[in-house]
Amino acid sequence: MSTNQTNKLTALAYWASIDTASPETMVAAASAHLPEHFCWTGPSPLGEVTGPAALATQVLTPLKSAIPDLVRQTHLFMGGQSSDHVGDEAKDAFWVAGTGYLTGTAVQSFLGIPATDHPLRIRWSEFIRFQGEVMVESQVIYDFVDWFDQIGLPVLPKSRGAEHVYPAATGYDGVLTEPQSSIETAQTLKLGNALLYGGLNGFDQNALASMGMADYFHPNLKWYGPGGIGACLSFTEFEQLHQQPWLAAFPDRKVVGIESLFAEGRLLAASGIAGVEATHTGTYLGEPASGANLKIFGIDFWLQNNNQFTENWVFVDMIDLFNQMGVDLFHRMTTLHQQQQLEH
Repeated sequence: MSTNQTNKLTALAYWASIDTASPETMVAAASAHLPEHFCWTGPSPLGEVTGPAALATQVLTPLKSAIPDLVRQTHLFMGGQSSDHVGDEAKDAFWVAGTGYLTGTAVQSFLGIPATDHPLRIRWSEFIRFQGEVMVESQVIYDFVDWFDQIGLPVLPKSRGAEHVYPAATGYDGVLTEPQSSIETAQTLKLGNALLYGGLNGFDQNALASMGMADYFHPNLKWYGPGGIGACLSFTEFEQLHQQPWLAAFPDRKVVGIESLFAEGRLLAASGIAGVEATHTGTYLGEPASGANLKIFGIDFWLQNNNQFTENWVFVDMIDLFNQMGVDLFHRMTTLHQQQQLEH
């Protein structure tokens, strides 16, 4: 069995263990699969956690206690050897990645997010780095802004794109448990490198056409952005509803260093805790320019078909992004909740 296939089985076993663990057994479940030096980086306000016991205590147990019927739905699942890295220890590393929903009903608060009788579908994404056969690092984003929206606590203006649209791949089984074509994998990775370091970094701060995005994305592109941005259901919508406002606010933004960039078959994946750097020089989602120099935590998955990307699943740590702009979205959520309670 190949290294990639072995790693995918290891990741699936880890997820199955923590998904079925109770709050009382979570430390043991995480410790059975992760080394003591395991480094987990999550979205703000969770941040960096070291070791399985700390991860269980600070993240996994509180989440399971808040949502006892939590179920993982996996829409995309893949692995591969990265062609990019930050730091020599991750050079040519193998990664496994997945995304989908965490479903359930919150009976207790989590990080101050109030309990609700409304069933939740929380977007999740996770990238796991391997060293040999051992999982040593994980990068995770939960879509907190979309979670807030689902329980009636919108912290950002209504999304320009379609809200709560995060489906599995269209006409394609994105859960890649079997080995994929090496030829197709190479083609997807080549297209991804060209998109990230050619197209996206080719903006001349004048015209969108300078990026040549039409070369990489199909006209019927489905682009599934995070809460606060929403989904764009064509390439035209992608340019008008996301790219134009994003580049007006952050015209100098560049992909500067991502921890992982790998492909498997027709799927491409990339993650970067500070993968994009930008200066906040224009109004974004109602917030005026702060002049702040930003480091943006993002995760992406793409589906390639006939040498164009037809779907793109996008995660941005919006809480951290707005923190850097001087805006505390968790505080805004708490204030909205308190106002609602007073009104009722």
